[in-house]
Amino acid sequence: MPAEPAPTEAQLGVPVYPGAAFIRSFDAGQGQRYYLYGSTASFAELVLYYRAQLKDKGDLVYDVPPVHMFEVGRFREETMAFPPGVTVKDYTWGGAKGYLVPTPGATPNRFPTIIQIVPVVNR
Repeated sequence: MPAEPAPTEAQLGVPVYPGAAFIRSFDAGQGQRYYLYGSTASFAELVLYYRAQLKDKGDLVYDVPPVHMFEVGRFREETMAFPPGVTVKDYTWGGAKGYLVPTPGATPNRFPTIIQIVPVVNR
């Protein structure tokens, strides 16, 4: 199966952390997709980056494992499965080795931090 092309920042409506690797997209339901990116940057670095880029402090929604969310658009329950936004999750909490990269032989083979982007859509 050929690799899925990474969406552009224009398609997403938000910036992608520099150097983050596109992993793949998933069907979120109701015509939405969400996009996963892996990063070797720390959770704290990514949260600071998105705070500066989005000009929003976001919310730490879970302490264990750390998950920080930035909402970037209005959620319309009747037409959306997820609110548009950026979610940053620490995959090294509690000694975990990170998010396993699904491509055999990939370097790095694990990402300490994952970025989930739900694009801004105008519906």
